[in-house]
Amino acid sequence: MDIIANYGTTLVLVAALFGFLMAWGIGANDVANAMGTSVGTKSLTIRQAIIIAMIFEFAGAYLAGGEVTATIRNGIIDSNAFVDSPDLLVLGMIASLLAAGAWLILASYFGWPVSTTHSIIGAIVGFAVVSIGPEAVQWSKFGGIVGSWVITPAISGVIAYFMFISVQKLIFNTDDPLNNAKRYVPFYMFLTSLVICLVTIKKGLTHVGLHLSDGEGILLSIAISIAVAFAGWIYIRGQKYNPQDDSKMHFANVEKVFGILMVITACAMAFAHGSNDVANAIGPLSAVASIVASGGEISSQAAIAWWILPLGGIGIVIGLATMGEKVMATVGTGITHLTPSRGFAAQLATAATVVIASGTGLPISTTQTLVGAVMGVGLARGIAALNLGVLRNIVVSWIITLPAGAILAIAIFYVLQACFS
Repeated sequence: MDIIANYGTTLVLVAALFGFLMAWGIGANDVANAMGTSVGTKSLTIRQAIIIAMIFEFAGAYLAGGEVTATIRNGIIDSNAFVDSPDLLVLGMIASLLAAGAWLILASYFGWPVSTTHSIIGAIVGFAVVSIGPEAVQWSKFGGIVGSWVITPAISGVIAYFMFISVQKLIFNTDDPLNNAKRYVPFYMFLTSLVICLVTIKKGLTHVGLHLSDGEGILLSIAISIAVAFAGWIYIRGQKYNPQDDSKMHFANVEKVFGILMVITACAMAFAHGSNDVANAIGPLSAVASIVASGGEISSQAAIAWWILPLGGIGIVIGLATMGEKVMATVGTGITHLTPSRGFAAQLATAATVVIASGTGLPISTTQTLVGAVMGVGLARGIAALNLGVLRNIVVSWIITLPAGAILAIAIFYVLQACFS
């Protein structure tokens, strides 16, 4: 308790610095995943992807990031275990932010798409075990996390596989692919918009004053999606398509139609991602700020100070702009060759899996969901279409993320204890 009384302001400033670093890592890794398919399909340039992500990720984080956040993500440790020693929780959360942020930046440097959620969970578990003991950790939660390594990619992979098969049967394997693309892509736009709207509304828009019931959320999602589909139908009809383009690349004009859809998906996914994953950075930071402000009192939820959400949003944007390119390349081109139609199937499957997970309480990593979806699209073309070497590296990076976060957090926790004791 003396540490909080004597160094309260310093602790909050250090937590803010490390929270910004964590947000930087999220931007470099997770946001690059969200934009990777759009860049890989050449629907967007890297510069355009960064600009879109800057606008929509920040908007999602700031507008829909929530007014309160769980102080300990996923309930992975028991906060009651720290009631008598809140200073340990404060130092542990600061250590977790630096550990998870450092791991995400390292993974981004090597182009590994890893889970930001699992990075922070591993870090929190690491400091909890060495500060209080194994009893502070709710180990039953780990079954769901490890299971998600298989279940999440499998669900999104299956959805992406059948989505791409439907595109092949309705459009590509027909006598007039271009006209069929004009006919069916607005329906795919409706479906995509509906799923993305449900993701965003499910995650909550209370921060902007929208308190919607499930029924109201579904009706609003349908209304928005009908408007998107109608606008897309008008835009597609108004585009000029040159038959000569198809002689250079088969189905070039069809892919041009899907390219429009990829831009819509990229914007929506960036907003949904910003509203959801910013909590990985601001949750522990809010915990530190709340405990210090209350003089050591620990609550299950903490009100977010006015400066925390912008800090997370800015960090995410800078992370993508400075370090996002390698992870984008891994997801967009490294696993399998993507075209706009294939990228669309992967993005829609990712969003649909997030909706399923939100409704059922399935622990989920957006990274693993997207990688599974890209694999599903690749498998629709045969196992030879997948780069198994890249997939092996990705799976290994998933497995070592939890222990890496834990080991780094333990080391940093001991250093912080020595500095503030």
